[in-house]
Amino acid sequence: MSSSPEPPPPRTRAVRDNRRHQWEKDRARQPLAKRASTGATEHETGLTPQDLIFHAEYDDVTASEELAEAFGVPEGTPLLRRSYRTRCAREQAPLSLVTSYLLRETIAANPELLDVSREPWPGGTHHQLHTVGIEIDRIEERLTARPPTAREAAELCLPDGACVILLRKTSYDLHGRVVDVSHVTLPGDRTELLFTTPLERW
Repeated sequence: MSSSPEPPPPRTRAVRDNRRHQWEKDRARQPLAKRASTGATEHETGLTPQDLIFHAEYDDVTASEELAEAFGVPEGTPLLRRSYRTRCAREQAPLSLVTSYLLRETIAANPELLDVSREPWPGGTHHQLHTVGIEIDRIEERLTARPPTAREAAELCLPDGACVILLRKTSYDLHGRVVDVSHVTLPGDRTELLFTTPLERW
């Protein structure tokens, strides 16, 4: 009598809480050791830096019509595109597919921001922008869901029937200017979205 196949091991789950943005901003001005000790992925998964494998790619692109409208710049404006993949070391699939866009002119004052070998950057985008005098004032996130493309399903190792959650994150500085546009594709079978809204006391 043949034994039934063992079920696959549980996948790492992430809880994305919108309070993460304040947590990230608070870290931006912390000493290097504090910033380097943990990041947003560890914050959302409970994993440690030693549990994770991180990969980043940078390339120069020009603003499409959509991105030009978002940044308020002419179509064709130079951008830095950053692609991030972070996965648990014991798993094959990344926790999400992240593509971030920055205006090249905005960050060029600090050449280190154009150097992918500096990744993972302690303190993330908040600290990176802080090095060129930019403070993020607010973050807007829009969420939609749809079936995955074949590429997304393969890269995220999605089971049949699972959807992807698409998150478009737009970061604004103190003057209301868009300073970062990020497209995040999250696996719907193992991502929980948590929205916590602090209310000021009377």
